Amino acid sequence: MTFSRVESYTTARSDLVPLLPLTAGRILDVGCSNGAFGADVKRRLGSTVVGIEIDPDFAREAAQRLDRVVCDDALAALAALRGERFDCVVCADVLEHLVDPGAVLTALRGLLAPRATVVVSLPNVRFYDTFVQLGVRGWWPERDRGVHDRTHLRWFTDANARALFSRTGFDVVRSSANYRLRDRPDARINRVASHFARGPLRPFLAYQLLYQLAPAERAAST
Repeated sequence: MTFSRVESYTTARSDLVPLLPLTAGRILDVGCSNGAFGADVKRRLGSTVVGIEIDPDFAREAAQRLDRVVCDDALAALAALRGERFDCVVCADVLEHLVDPGAVLTALRGLLAPRATVVVSLPNVRFYDTFVQLGVRGWWPERDRGVHDRTHLRWFTDANARALFSRTGFDVVRSSANYRLRDRPDARINRVASHFARGPLRPFLAYQLLYQLAPAERAAST
């Protein structure tokens, strides 16, 4: 089965919903793709969802599902939204595609309402398949989707992600992971991956890293 860019990034993310504040009235989805995730959030929470998407085809589709979509580079879009406030900002598998993810995280701080939450999902380059490809096969995989998506500009482990958050003024409030035994999302064996993700195996079976963040000054006061 071949996965295209569209097939890989246009589905709802039910795994992220538990990290969203139930009371979030306004949500910003950075890298909203076709708006499937935002539409699901609107249905579940009744929130107003604004999207940012650089791909014009995705942006047009998302505009039919979300309350508003800004079609531009992330930094330019955040600048265009200056003066608005959001109760939650979602960066779902988008920071790894950016030239300067730190600058984007810093910029979005200015759009946060009091007690706002930032939700981030990142592919984990420490996933065991990285070592199989490099150590056994001697090559860096370039794929259409997943951890080794050829369009990634940055790579993260949990330690790298936490360092980025700290540098940009965020603390991790909650974290979790999606585990896999196979890279392919449709592999049935992945259903039992969490049962094997124990002890020293855990960081190598983590496929996606999920975080709920708060501005550091707020987290320190709670």
